[in-house]
Amino acid sequence: LSIYHHQQSSLEMSDVEFGRMTIKEIKMEEKQRPPQSHWYELYAQPCLVELLGSAFFIFIGCASVIENVDGTGRLQPAIAHGLALGLTISILGNISGGHFNPAVSLGAWLIGGLNLVLVIPYWISQLCGGLIGATLVMATPDRYVNTTGAAFTGIVSDTQVPSALVGEIVMTMFLVLAVCMGAINEKTRTPLAPFCIGFTVTADILAG
Repeated sequence: LSIYHHQQSSLEMSDVEFGRMTIKEIKMEEKQRPPQSHWYELYAQPCLVELLGSAFFIFIGCASVIENVDGTGRLQPAIAHGLALGLTISILGNISGGHFNPAVSLGAWLIGGLNLVLVIPYWISQLCGGLIGATLVMATPDRYVNTTGAAFTGIVSDTQVPSALVGEIVMTMFLVLAVCMGAINEKTRTPLAPFCIGFTVTADILAG
């Protein structure tokens, strides 16, 4: 009987040692497994980054024109917005994806680049960040122009609204396409995506 138990224990040991994986290999694999991400890294941190990036983007863009709306022209705000967005995506894009725009977040979700749970929190963070950025601009200069309605100074009659709406839709589609194809799609994404997206915003402002 003792011989039988000895043989059985030997077989069990051999199964552990010479099975598919030894105990040492199992321990090594457990050490090599990446640690599970905390909820803060998965949900809170990306939303905070979207808020911060949106605030920075709006602050730079508005600050480039707020003191001289009529005399600035399109080139200065176009370059300011494009460079600000490109730099912000380069710095913060690896954490949240660098959307900083509700339309971009919607497009990213539609192609599988964003978890559905994060869509609405992203939108809230982006809108709050934009409000913070605009508020900081108004508090910074010694004097500023009251730019209420300045975004629509090119529309002087109701008949121009449809054409302006079409233009905004097309330019937004251009931006979303640049983000989805340049930064999300595995076949077409490029390390230059942040600056390509920034140049897209520059082109949109110059065109519209």
